Amino acid sequence: MASKGVVGFLGLDELSLDLAASLLRSGYAVQAFEIYEPLISDFLKLGGSRCASAVEAGRGVAALIVLISHADNLNDVIFGNEGALKGLHRDVVVILCSTLLPSDIRNLEKHLTDDCATAYLVDAYVSRGKSELLDGKVMITSSGRSDSIARAQPFLSAMCDKLYIFESEVGTGSKINMVNDLLEGIHLVASLEAISLGVKADIHPWIVYDIISNAAGNSWVFKNHVPPLLRGHTKRHFLNTLLQKLGVILDVAKSLTFPLPLLAVAHQQLNLGCSHVCEDDDNATLVKAWEEVLGVKIADAANAEIYSPEQLANQNTAKSSAVNRIGFIGLGAMGFGMATHLLRSNFCVIGFDVYKPTLTRFAEAGGLVGNSPAEVSQDVDVLVVMVTNEAQAESILYGEFGAVSALPSGASIIISSTVSLGFVSQLEQRLLNEGKGLKLVDAPVSGGVKRASTGTLTIMASGTDEALKSAGLVLAALSEKLYIIRGGCGAGSGVKMVNQLLAGVHIASGAEAMAFGARLGLNTRLLFDVITNSGGTSWMFENRVPHMLDGDYTPYSAVDIFVKDLGIVSHECSSLKVSLQVATVAHQLFLSGSAAGWGRQDDAGVVKVYEALTGVTVKGEPPVLKKGVVLKSLPAEWPLDPIDDIQKLNQNNSKTLVVLDDDPTGTQTVHDIEVLTEWTVESLAAQFRKNPKCFFILTNSRSLSSEKASALIKDICRNIDTAANSAENIGYTVVLRGDSTLRGHFPEEADAAVSVLGEMDAWIICPFFLQGGRYTIEDIHYVADSDKLIPAGETEFAKDAAFGYKSSNLREWVEEKTGGRIPASSVTSISIQLLRKGGPEAVFEHLSSLPKGSTCIVNAASERDMAVFAAGMIKAELKGMRFLCRTAASFVSSRVGIIPKAPILPKDLGINKERNGGLIVVGSYVPKTTKQVEELRLQCGQILKTIEVSVDKLAMRSGEERKEEISRAAELADCFLRAREDTLILTSRELITGKSLLPSTKELLSKAEKGGYAVGAFNVYNLEGVEAVVAAADREQSPAILQIHPGAFKQGGIPLVACCVSAARQASVPITVHFDHGTSKQDLIEALELGFDSAMADGSHLSFKDNVLYTRFISLLAHSKGMLVEAELGRLSGTEDDLTVEDFEARLTDVHQAQEFIDETGIDALAVCIGNVHGKYPATGPKLRLDLLEDLHTLCLKKGVFLVLHGASGLSKELIKGCIERGVTKFNVNTEVRKAYMDSLNTPSKDLVDVLASAKEAMKAVVAEKMRLFGSSGKAS
Repeated sequence: MASKGVVGFLGLDELSLDLAASLLRSGYAVQAFEIYEPLISDFLKLGGSRCASAVEAGRGVAALIVLISHADNLNDVIFGNEGALKGLHRDVVVILCSTLLPSDIRNLEKHLTDDCATAYLVDAYVSRGKSELLDGKVMITSSGRSDSIARAQPFLSAMCDKLYIFESEVGTGSKINMVNDLLEGIHLVASLEAISLGVKADIHPWIVYDIISNAAGNSWVFKNHVPPLLRGHTKRHFLNTLLQKLGVILDVAKSLTFPLPLLAVAHQQLNLGCSHVCEDDDNATLVKAWEEVLGVKIADAANAEIYSPEQLANQNTAKSSAVNRIGFIGLGAMGFGMATHLLRSNFCVIGFDVYKPTLTRFAEAGGLVGNSPAEVSQDVDVLVVMVTNEAQAESILYGEFGAVSALPSGASIIISSTVSLGFVSQLEQRLLNEGKGLKLVDAPVSGGVKRASTGTLTIMASGTDEALKSAGLVLAALSEKLYIIRGGCGAGSGVKMVNQLLAGVHIASGAEAMAFGARLGLNTRLLFDVITNSGGTSWMFENRVPHMLDGDYTPYSAVDIFVKDLGIVSHECSSLKVSLQVATVAHQLFLSGSAAGWGRQDDAGVVKVYEALTGVTVKGEPPVLKKGVVLKSLPAEWPLDPIDDIQKLNQNNSKTLVVLDDDPTGTQTVHDIEVLTEWTVESLAAQFRKNPKCFFILTNSRSLSSEKASALIKDICRNIDTAANSAENIGYTVVLRGDSTLRGHFPEEADAAVSVLGEMDAWIICPFFLQGGRYTIEDIHYVADSDKLIPAGETEFAKDAAFGYKSSNLREWVEEKTGGRIPASSVTSISIQLLRKGGPEAVFEHLSSLPKGSTCIVNAASERDMAVFAAGMIKAELKGMRFLCRTAASFVSSRVGIIPKAPILPKDLGINKERNGGLIVVGSYVPKTTKQVEELRLQCGQILKTIEVSVDKLAMRSGEERKEEISRAAELADCFLRAREDTLILTSRELITGKSLLPSTKELLSKAEKGGYAVGAFNVYNLEGVEAVVAAADREQSPAILQIHPGAFKQGGIPLVACCVSAARQASVPITVHFDHGTSKQDLIEALELGFDSAMADGSHLSFKDNVLYTRFISLLAHSKGMLVEAELGRLSGTEDDLTVEDFEARLTDVHQAQEFIDETGIDALAVCIGNVHGKYPATGPKLRLDLLEDLHTLCLKKGVFLVLHGASGLSKELIKGCIERGVTKFNVNTEVRKAYMDSLNTPSKDLVDVLASAKEAMKAVVAEKMRLFGSSGKAS
């Protein structure tokens, strides 16, 4: 391989040897100056050249890698008489790999730029990845001016597996290193505190380690530093080095006036540990120092006899007693999931919760319900308590109608709440004193709501053998990992307490680190990416920091939860006489957040404490990615072109590639391939008998509905299979060629194909398309826009009316498009690193290792990447593997081994220079196409004849108007072309969704949400009502919604709907038409075809399960027509249009149930029940639960769902304002408008015309008043 140039090294270490080896493999010549003989010897073995001096190391190089650990060495090594600078030419780039402070690096750059010929300096922090993905691989974080980065990038990319680039002043790598060291320092002390607390609570250190390293309290430091610490392998010098690093960080923070309370106390703890060890004792260990500081015998505890908590759990389950009846108290988010999972596990469960709607929901799930803890506890074998805190546990056990008095003799209680050790110990003694043989199992849980509902929790249980045996089957049913901890009641809570100590500290330290990074001027999103692959990462850092970056504090676990849990830690460390300073400071941070009013927000909200104190903002916008920078940051391509190998492999591979093309553009990257436009068995068999390597079938399925597309694919696949079998059993691979911007019928078409062809070894997802500027890098799919890479989910393509999506990460896209059927965590991927460093063989091995039925994403940024994958895939096919491919156009040409041809020129088509006139047809409506049309007209407008075809006339008007528009365009085109004029035919640029030209209800509500007002939805029954609403809206310049109730639709029928649609279309202000309270499928299905913009699927009269099924069915139908779907959860009392709901049937909306309902149904708007009623309110007036509304608003805001309130008639101005402040964007109004109509009829009038006019004016007055009340007046524009 010819040399790409020379790279010099000034100094070597073990890590730089890997850098040198990578450069040599990439074709560079490498030379180095190093005085330590063992290092230079290893360097020579790699193939490098030795230099006698620093000057010689810099002579003739294109890049100089400088390794310096102290600023004092800079003058001698670089600027001295024998310094490297003497040998450098003018354009060399200096890459500084050091641990210098940012200020020292900036000074070096100034010196090089101002006083020397060298103008290019890049700061590169080199480390080894710590994540599962990059474990042990070389990472480089670089910074510098854009021109310096551009010059250094080829060398940086060649040296590492992962390159991060910060186009900023030099020193960024050093700053990131400080943030990482901050986290590692805090995590180390937290790990020591956790182990110490566990020892004091009589829990074996290795048991703590084994459980926590697989739980939410885990961190890279805990997992990797605790084992050598417990074994006594961590020596004193480790402390000295760490202390020095942390001291430097504190000095920098002091200079920036930035508080780092967690780091400061961690530093002091480590400093104290050092003071307890003799300076001349090189064999002194960290564990010894820590024992001296805290007086905890960690080493003795670690060497004590060990046992297996999991093995004990298995033994206990095997001999557990049968359980006939379970009581369950506390049906909150976790408790409800646990209780319903026990039901699904065939246990008889009776539940209690203070929130009555949850009891109703539990009954609907098949459970029994009780009216008090005592009632639930009668005749049960096991009582599970899953309440929030000790006070609640005390109340339900010993308060009025408490459980203990009602429990039968010999029953067992499982306490699964997070409570203190002291509470559990005292409770056990109190139960013993009852004299009823009651048993207690201490069994705190971990894992979250989802795992609770699936029975995959982690449970740490403790108690007497008898108690554990009696509850064993219940514990086993609820858990994936069940640990039995010896030590009696309280030991389980002890382990949970240790886990919460670490989890809380890791959230707080993540907040401190990210805030400090923001103060240092770092891009917080890039900083997060770097840390997740470094030693400062933790489970909580990776899970909670994204909330901080998004500024989304929707509570998953609240700040107040950690006020409680770390409060337990603080209390126990006082009781056990062990000083846990880092945990205590973390507790104070959460307390500060709660005191500031953020207690009910997500626990990641603790970052607001730092933001409020310092003025920094952690929330970060995704960085703008420059295409050139990103592509250059990737490793060098696989050096060998696999096309020849692909062609040879295809000769041995009997499988024909059958490409089902969902629109006519898929053939643009291939040549000499036949395309079929029909798919009879006969034509397909004839094609197979030709033994082609590939052929296309043009399906045009993207233009069809989902159902029709699926049916078409099934039909084609059946014919393909029949034809292939008839043609001597020819093998084939099906490719579903789709859009490179992820639009199309996925997974419907893939499911349809598999239903005919059988299960595949893997689905291959590969949307890379070079010619269109579509790249997939680190599983994120990008669309190039000029010199930028835009995540696909942020482009106009993702907003497609038919095929829209949100996710740019293809793992998450698969989960999104499959509705969670294929979770993101189960999707595998082939990385660019694997393609470029492992080649086809690595692809083959990866594919061969996949479990059957996998989904695999292919990353690619070049045609070579595509070819490497294709070669590896063919090898896997030759071994018998079967794949179904969902790809863009580039995959096909690579898989077949087609060598690209140059673009066709006019002479290739027999066109001479004489101007004959050409035809350009443009149909796409996306903004990018519109820009392209504008550019075409700008450059060629003077010679181009343009014909615009009205989509409105084609799609929305009468058949006669449609025919007339087509004839007009055809005649004009014919005239222009006969005159040899270049002609452009384009569709009008406005998007027509296919139902009407009405503004959408979604647009109205979205504007209301942003503008802080609400839109009135007014029920209408006749022409006067319609005119009253439209006239009021026009006068008030307000948007409005015309609503038709099924009762009104029954009387007025299609003419009433047509009246509303026509009035809305002709109105001067935005008005839409809504079908209200659709309680029957028949009514709704009919309504969907009549021009409504939105509809309400009202299944509130059904059970929760049936409501979900009903609403989901309507949502799918309505969304296929671009309609907004509203649904109701809970049930309003009162009467509306002869539909009466009695008070005893009414129920409030449950927040947790609402989250599941929204996720399962895909609705756009949620009508909530918070004490509102249909019709008149009682004499005492409305009693709305605004606190419940606030919680529902938080949920709906996160889910992107609008809040709707029915029963707005009779609400006061103050209540309306309060509801709008809490997110209500649509109020339903019926009773007051109807009353105005009816009252007007009692006024004597001369003529029927006067009656109608009077009724209209009366209704108009009420409607206008409501518009002003809702704040929508003046908001029509």
